Amino acid sequence: MNSDARGRGRGRGSRGGAGRGGSAGRGGGDDRPRREAILDLAKYVDKQIRVKFTGGREVTGTLKGFDQLLNLVMDDLEETVNDPATGLPLVPQQTRALGLAVLRGTSLVVISPLDGSEEIANPFQAA
Repeated sequence: MNSDARGRGRGRGSRGGAGRGGSAGRGGGDDRPRREAILDLAKYVDKQIRVKFTGGREVTGTLKGFDQLLNLVMDDLEETVNDPATGLPLVPQQTRALGLAVLRGTSLVVISPLDGSEEIANPFQAA
């Protein structure tokens, strides 16, 4: 049975035309400026970072790698344990060792260096 008989157009392996991912319809050169990433995680590779997730979980560890979707590979990972009733960190602070893990970029809320960050002047504050 050919693919036209099924009513689905071309077969899956077709390489013709302006299909998805092809370069048909684009000019030879790309005149647009290259988009730069807002967050340059390359400078944090092999450094300690803190990551907060949707839902309130928080982990710290060493960033080993990342991709364009902000999926992170982290080593020596430790999760800060929260109180199930309040969602706040336990006092005294308790951690759980997780080791090596891949963190899904869609669930990340905050990524920050563990060594701190410098304070900058508030540009919206009236002088």
